[in-house]
Amino acid sequence: MSDALQALRRVFGYDSFRGDQEAIVEHVIGGGDAVVLMPTGGGKSLCYQIPSLVRPGTGVVVSPLIALMQDQVDALLAVGVRAGFLNSSQDFEQRREVEAAFVAGELDLLYLAPERLSMESTRNLLDRGKVALFAIDEAHCVSQWGHDFRPDYLGLSELHERWPDVPRIALTATATKATHAEIVSRLNLGEARQFVASFDRPNIQYRIAPKAEPKKQLLDLIRTEHPGDAGIVYCLSRNSVEKTAEFLVANGISAVPYHAGLDSRTRARNQARFLREDGLVVVATIAFGMGIDKPDVRFVAHLDLPKSVEGYYQETGRAGRDGLPSTAWLAYGLQDVVQQRRMIQTSEGDDAHRRRLSQHLDAMLALCETVECRRVQLLNYFGQSGQPCGNCDTCLTPPESWDGTIAAQKLLSAVYRLQHERGQKFGAGQVIDILLGKQTPKVTQHRHDQLTVFGVGQELSESEWRGVVRQLLAQGLLAVEGDYGTLLLTEASAEVLGRKREVRMRREPKRAARAAAAAKRKPAAEMPEEARPVFERLRAWRFEEAKNQGVPAYIVFSDATLRQIATEQPSTLDELAGVSGVGENKLAKYGEQVLATLAGGE
Repeated sequence: MSDALQALRRVFGYDSFRGDQEAIVEHVIGGGDAVVLMPTGGGKSLCYQIPSLVRPGTGVVVSPLIALMQDQVDALLAVGVRAGFLNSSQDFEQRREVEAAFVAGELDLLYLAPERLSMESTRNLLDRGKVALFAIDEAHCVSQWGHDFRPDYLGLSELHERWPDVPRIALTATATKATHAEIVSRLNLGEARQFVASFDRPNIQYRIAPKAEPKKQLLDLIRTEHPGDAGIVYCLSRNSVEKTAEFLVANGISAVPYHAGLDSRTRARNQARFLREDGLVVVATIAFGMGIDKPDVRFVAHLDLPKSVEGYYQETGRAGRDGLPSTAWLAYGLQDVVQQRRMIQTSEGDDAHRRRLSQHLDAMLALCETVECRRVQLLNYFGQSGQPCGNCDTCLTPPESWDGTIAAQKLLSAVYRLQHERGQKFGAGQVIDILLGKQTPKVTQHRHDQLTVFGVGQELSESEWRGVVRQLLAQGLLAVEGDYGTLLLTEASAEVLGRKREVRMRREPKRAARAAAAAKRKPAAEMPEEARPVFERLRAWRFEEAKNQGVPAYIVFSDATLRQIATEQPSTLDELAGVSGVGENKLAKYGEQVLATLAGGE
């Protein structure tokens, strides 16, 4: 391990390993197979990069995203690691050079897409060189029922058969116990040592807000809490992505769209801008983000309900990879539940597939509707325990739980009478109008004012009734069908109508969590006031340096490293070498410039 620690210090500029890193690195260096479940930002990459530097040969990394290989390799080259990739973006001559370097033993790391590794020509190439290890990144892509399934990952189970003496390490930031078991089974890693780190991301503040005007709510979040910060906004549809990006730009926010409907050149340009520019917001479908190494994403916002807790956790995990305080914000409303339920009903696949989708949605709804700590609920989903964090919205502004049994009975009764007395089906809006006793044209036309339930719900407001419908749908006490989201009773409805089941509901706190959230910001976000102008000066220098090299700014130095430099203000190269993230290569390359930038403000 002395070689590993030396490489960690010399190459990456860190004094010690974190958490399970040391045990994983030692195990893989010794030739053992490993399955690693570690949250985004937990340092998974070092778990295969360090063994690749210490073991003889080249570490072969299977990465699912061709578009990001260049940045991953650039980051390694910046710290003096000999790295390359092979993918379809290269011409023949470029690929030939990388192949020759591999065969000659001149590469520490080689990145490949799973599709390329499945080609016999690539396997023959690997036979001609020395492979130190196989790292299977984003290993959850092997899960056939997962949200990122990649068929070519299934072929990776053959690695051990062809290269039985080469250790394998499979890594992911997103895995329930079922997905974990699927990774082990499908990749033939039954004998591998299992490393499961805590999924807790204490620097991320989880908040779920009632959906009112989501684009305006998002704008308010950015302007008040994250002005000038980099962020990712997720929307369900391409149309919503386009409109949200246009809305932000029209309101002075630097934003670009990203979805599969854009041509590949536009997508590549927008992704490159996000990686290379400070303070850019990307509005995207879930197609964006996996493998993104940008460490200073300060917020991730969802304007639509994610389909699963795994998807939500992975997407929000792209915030705050540098460990500094960040926000995960979700706008959630009745229409989200209706839409998701309807999508499941009309999805392709058999009943078992739809049941799985429903189970994923139920878990996501439980997270949204909980009156307990969001973080504890998240950890429980992944089979881990935790204590209330004091830093999510339900901890900062605890919601009340109230007995909604009578309200539920009134609403279910209205649905029952429409369906069984009139043979009619309506959506939530009409049912709520009936309960509130509204004499709308639609109510008059259908003579719904003659129903016995007309006007019996005036103790609640329209928005409160929408919350009741949402929570009944979430609890499976109501169902929806068709394009218009008409409401139907379920088998469980009878228990409530028959007074055999109590219905507890969540009441939103009157005051928004934002003020409390801002007050509760973690001190890690703060620097001494005198260090702030120094930090901005260093950021300006970094921006120019990255621009000249054509690489993302974080490849030069991360925000966390610049913050430490600004705070400690080293005056010699030896002092600068003591800053976390300043390895030998970066010290030699940037040391004098950093010291000159620090001195330039005096």
